[in-house]
Amino acid sequence: MKSQPIDLEMLMRVPHVDPDLGFEIHPDGTQIAFSWNLTGQWEIYIMALDGQAEPDQITSGEGSKFAPRWSPDGSKLAYVVDLDGGENYDIHLYNPASGEHTNSTPGTHEAITTKYYWSPDGQYIAYCGDRLGRFDTYIIPAEGGEPRLVFDHDYPAFSAFWSPDGARLAVICEAAAQDWWTYIVDVQTTEAYPIAFEGKPVSAKNPCWSADGSQVLVASNLSGSYQIGLYEIETRSMRWLTHGPGEKEFPDWHHADDRITYITSRGPDCWLTVQALDGEIISHTQIEPGVIYSPTFKPNGKEIVFVFDNPRHPCDLWAYSISDNSFTQLTQSLPDDIDQDRLVMPRQVTYPSLDGAPVPALLYQPPNHEKPAPAVVNVHGGPNWLSQITWDPFTQHMVSRGWIVLAPNYRGSTGYGKAWQLGSRFDLGGVDTRDVVAGANYLEAECLAIPNKIAVTGRSWGGYLTMTCLTQYPERWAAGSASVPFLNWFTSHENSREDLQHWDRENFGDPEEDYDLWYRHSPYFFLDKITAPVQLLCGENDVRCPASESQQAAEELERLGKQVDYVLFEDEGHALLKMDTQVAAKIQRVAFMAKALEAEIEE
Repeated sequence: MKSQPIDLEMLMRVPHVDPDLGFEIHPDGTQIAFSWNLTGQWEIYIMALDGQAEPDQITSGEGSKFAPRWSPDGSKLAYVVDLDGGENYDIHLYNPASGEHTNSTPGTHEAITTKYYWSPDGQYIAYCGDRLGRFDTYIIPAEGGEPRLVFDHDYPAFSAFWSPDGARLAVICEAAAQDWWTYIVDVQTTEAYPIAFEGKPVSAKNPCWSADGSQVLVASNLSGSYQIGLYEIETRSMRWLTHGPGEKEFPDWHHADDRITYITSRGPDCWLTVQALDGEIISHTQIEPGVIYSPTFKPNGKEIVFVFDNPRHPCDLWAYSISDNSFTQLTQSLPDDIDQDRLVMPRQVTYPSLDGAPVPALLYQPPNHEKPAPAVVNVHGGPNWLSQITWDPFTQHMVSRGWIVLAPNYRGSTGYGKAWQLGSRFDLGGVDTRDVVAGANYLEAECLAIPNKIAVTGRSWGGYLTMTCLTQYPERWAAGSASVPFLNWFTSHENSREDLQHWDRENFGDPEEDYDLWYRHSPYFFLDKITAPVQLLCGENDVRCPASESQQAAEELERLGKQVDYVLFEDEGHALLKMDTQVAAKIQRVAFMAKALEAEIEE
């Protein structure tokens, strides 16, 4: 007898610690600040690291709060607030002694990135914002005041890290192609130069300063995969600390022991690595297959704190003890009544694309699956991202309905080396589309899916590829659900922020000079080709894939007499930050695809 599907809303309402915008350990090592949606809204919590007390929620009120940062003396805690999903963050300060919260950037209309940092003396904060129409680097008094421009460059700045002596900033910029260049900026003179190897700027990110500010650890993919390098400021030279297979990223440095920790990933799976500066590997381990985020040494150097998740564990804070190679879970997001045995772990597979290139993917199969079933090709966003072995209520619910789910890591995905990541450059919406379509062909060829019961879905870039799949290969799909997509390269580019326009130009050319390419790869102009029902979901305040993209497409689909379901979420942005919105969006996506996938299926 077929079991009932796992309740999607129940899974969606399981809270999780934010993995992307960071947590921070107090300078004295006794407590940690982090963002958690325990109440259904993103708030900042403080928790003792000895595990003797429950986390304390220290924010409330309007907006989503992220990216907590302790002042160097631990007397203040900064965090950012997004009121409407529009990514126009303000930096707030919390005084634990008085309980007072103040806005350090009131009345600002520019977008401020979440990667801001305190000066070593606690008097200033460095941040990146588009105050002048593009993302530059500023320094502002921590308590508020007039920002001072310290780094103005053609490339959009993303984050700024202070050196321990306060003399320099390591500023990460979105540079040529898909590279991240790190510039060393003199705070007083504003003179700057990029980290380079043999005289040429290299892609370098995740900077981590030495205690005296004379060196910077970075992750660079100069060799074709990300490795950890140690850059000397005085000689402007690089010494490589890692090599071999796998991507090594997100280093942290415990200076007293000359040890570093970083994440080693091979495709969708991650390990926590601890290494001496001389190259000796001290440990290389994982809790179980899944994803590790932001490993950070506690001040004593004996433990490492990080966020971990996988299909059976939502994102939570964990600690790793180096001496006894043991893990301790610090936050508990998963309710006791969730049956983890029903949550399916994926299998890593590879299938041939339409040109024969092997495409890696994650395959989720219902337990005891023996015959072809309805299937969904679930396309990740980015495109510089990848499908990983992660907590995903949407996928788990679909699998519990008896559906096969395939998550392809098409060309353009990260995690498989630089060549694969750049494999779709100047062919966006082309080769990546074909890689996704080949995934559906694979499901049919392997007798996993019912040939006429395969749907495609994705959000953001995945939503765009959903629409290119529907317009370029209309006969392949039973339905398509695109969440926060863009469909028209021209209008999307025109209505986007400067940093997003920069990425477009670096990876897809110029809208005038490359008009034919932009036109051919804009699904909006080929909506008449679609034969399957289409769903378009969007956020009113989306600055990445504006709601107008979905609206104009929905209107055209209706004019053409196509089946279209258009959903606009008011007071939301690209991420759909509110829990109720997230739940509604996922429920509507599943219900829409179920009409096509479950109709007329005999038991």
